[in-house]
Amino acid sequence: MSSSAPSKAPASGSGAGTRGGPRHVAIIMDGNGRWAKKRLLPRAMGHKKGVEAVRNLVRSLRENPVEALTLYAFSTENWGRPADEIADLTALMKHFIRNDLDEIAQAGVKLKIVGDYSVFDDEAVKLIDGALARTAGNNKVTLAIALNYGAQAEIVRAARAAAEEGEITEEAIARHLDTADMPPLDLLIRTSGEVRLSNFLLWQAAYAELYFTDVLWPDFSPAHFREALDHFAGRERRYGGR
Repeated sequence: MSSSAPSKAPASGSGAGTRGGPRHVAIIMDGNGRWAKKRLLPRAMGHKKGVEAVRNLVRSLRENPVEALTLYAFSTENWGRPADEIADLTALMKHFIRNDLDEIAQAGVKLKIVGDYSVFDDEAVKLIDGALARTAGNNKVTLAIALNYGAQAEIVRAARAAAEEGEITEEAIARHLDTADMPPLDLLIRTSGEVRLSNFLLWQAAYAELYFTDVLWPDFSPAHFREALDHFAGRERRYGGR
């Protein structure tokens, strides 16, 4: 199932009425818990399988090229989950960095964090800092991971920064968003059948095409990603202009 509702042309990015592949894709990776529950497995196994899906997706970017990919990994609301689940998620994040950073760096991927990752434990922060520094010079694709991220808080921070500069305009706020150095968001995908944005990239998604799939995140394959890209390419983006 898919849905889209752009309202007006953005200041930059693909022009109105154009067709082609997206420059910037974002994904709400939903369904790890339900995947595990269906198989009578602990939630931790769902999260582990979800990390494998991330790994396969990043590897597939050689065949499905985009300029930027943003993944919703940990929201500000996720702190309300049980402590053991948060510990599992943090451990998986550390494991991913330790085991996949070499491959990511060699593939020319530039890592970026959207949100405030300083709230994680010292070991995690150190690993993230190292990963960001190591990939800072890469330019084939930007892989942004949303950690401790909430779109409403991001917009508030950006508005405050714009106000301090004495100019509260759409352009001024956009300059202070976490994604200001990335291409405009073209396509937002959500897995698992849920049809909502869950406080993710609310400002950036104003003109994005939305794509919803019933596939649970651990089962989301590069082929599913290709299907979403092909669906996007078949749309005519008018931004309400005609």
